[in-house]
Amino acid sequence: MPNETQSHRSRWLLLSPALAILTIAAAGPLLIVVLYSLLTPGDYGGVVWKFSTEAWFNVFAERDFFDDTISFSDAHLSIFWRSVRLSLMTTIVAFIVGFPTAYFIATRPEKQRNMWMLLIMVPFWTNLLIRTFAVMEIIRNEGVLNSAMIGLGIIDEPIQMLFTDFAVTLGMFYVYLPLMVLPIYASMERMDFSLVEAAYDLYASRWRVLRKVIFPLVKPGVVAGSILVFIPSLGAYVTPRVLGGGKNLMMGNLIELQFGQGRNWPLGAALSITLLAIVMVALIIYVRSAGTEETGHG
Repeated sequence: MPNETQSHRSRWLLLSPALAILTIAAAGPLLIVVLYSLLTPGDYGGVVWKFSTEAWFNVFAERDFFDDTISFSDAHLSIFWRSVRLSLMTTIVAFIVGFPTAYFIATRPEKQRNMWMLLIMVPFWTNLLIRTFAVMEIIRNEGVLNSAMIGLGIIDEPIQMLFTDFAVTLGMFYVYLPLMVLPIYASMERMDFSLVEAAYDLYASRWRVLRKVIFPLVKPGVVAGSILVFIPSLGAYVTPRVLGGGKNLMMGNLIELQFGQGRNWPLGAALSITLLAIVMVALIIYVRSAGTEETGHG
């Protein structure tokens, strides 16, 4: 026992420098943001070292300039709701497309899988901004899609798709689709397909096999892919800025606006912590729902 205790202490001592660095690197910036959210904004940016909770008040509420009446901050709440809604839509569309894509790749011969996975990974080799501009070139009024539909006689005049919620969702879907495909494919690759064959031998329909056999086995990959798509979509900045224009802001754009043109660093810091809290709530919901179902299935 003394030798085991000494070995345990030695391991902790060896790990302590790395743990200290990770703690400082992770908690340090977060503490700075929390501290800035409790200070007074400077006249030209920065902060004044004077305690104030005005930034947190302005996250969800606003005070009338003339009579000091308090009301909900409709602009901030609408941006919060748009961010969550578009992120959920992006996650759902990515799952609808990514699940059959991963299943197709997993059921190919082993020699072909690497080629298909390479095609999935190719977009990651291109800069995010270039990919976003590529989507804009497709859906703008004089873009490929509108020009093709006009040439085929489907429409008489261009459809306004750019600078809409549809454009933002499409751009984020294109950017984050590989993050949905990869975890699902990793789960399907380890799946025992003899269980699927056994279900067919027992006269199960295709839908029943998918719902009762395949989906429960690959659910960890679905959960991981949903988290990997939802979280970066919630804090996306480049895609909403380019494809949404100035009318379709999301939380990332709102935060940048406070640190830039708004020159209200405490409010930007408070909004950043609010975004972090929303992400944590989403993670807790995902983890608890997955853990509950696993416990329920024994």
